[in-house]
Amino acid sequence: MAKKPAKYYVVDAFTDSAFKGNPAAVCLLEEDRDDQWLQAVAFEFNLSQTCYLTRIDDSHSAPRFGLRWFSPTNEVELCGHGTLASSHTLFKSGLISSDIIEFSTLSGILTAKKVPDVKTANGEAQESSYFIELNFPAAPSNEFNSDEVSVISKALNSACIIDMRRATVTDDLLVVLPSAKAVADLQPQPDAIKKCPGSRGVLATAIAPPESGYDFYSRFFAPKHGVNEDPVCGSAHCILASYWCKKLGKSDVVGYVASRRGGVVSIHLDEQNRRVLLRGKAVTVMEGTVLV
Repeated sequence: MAKKPAKYYVVDAFTDSAFKGNPAAVCLLEEDRDDQWLQAVAFEFNLSQTCYLTRIDDSHSAPRFGLRWFSPTNEVELCGHGTLASSHTLFKSGLISSDIIEFSTLSGILTAKKVPDVKTANGEAQESSYFIELNFPAAPSNEFNSDEVSVISKALNSACIIDMRRATVTDDLLVVLPSAKAVADLQPQPDAIKKCPGSRGVLATAIAPPESGYDFYSRFFAPKHGVNEDPVCGSAHCILASYWCKKLGKSDVVGYVASRRGGVVSIHLDEQNRRVLLRGKAVTVMEGTVLV
């Protein structure tokens, strides 16, 4: 029997402008598809993440969907911008009426909810739109004193590294540079990054300039997963939250991702419950149907 066509959307996440932020494909599945098909479609889209949504049931306090994320080369355990894009798609499509969604994922149950974006005009609060707030696990990091610092520096085109840590959950390398400009100007070598320690990628960051309105800058490189640079990696901010909140003595920070596309992530660290709340916006830029 022929499979039903799958509706898809391409959504730019962590931005309120089209063609900025991080694009993800979101596919709504009405029937089961095997992993080979899921991976083939992700390879066809060739975006950093392709997301697959399946409705589970309505017996929970909020609508619940199964959510899986695939890079062009493999399935991943946690993806922030893909979850944001999936939430945006469900909120905008009319498939749900709730302001909160639950996702069953390889990282457990994750939630997304609408949070009003209240702006002030003439002294009066006006609700013009909303953020989507993701509730994710915090990802602490440990000191990483490696003999391979020179190898990592060379992979980042001889960048000056002032601190380096290793994430305990995602196994990313967190590399701290002297300035935001150093992060923005990085010209990494993907083939060399593939040889660096860590199973996922290298996350470069630095404190933001005081006048910028942000707390830190970052960029994330994951050529091991077929993504030379992830334009705005949401899950990387679970690591950045733990690092920068402790460093700055704050529980709320805002990060700017200095990739070519750019993006903004607002973060709250709930240290007691070991959770990170990531806030962002998203824009749908394409929609269509996978016919095969």
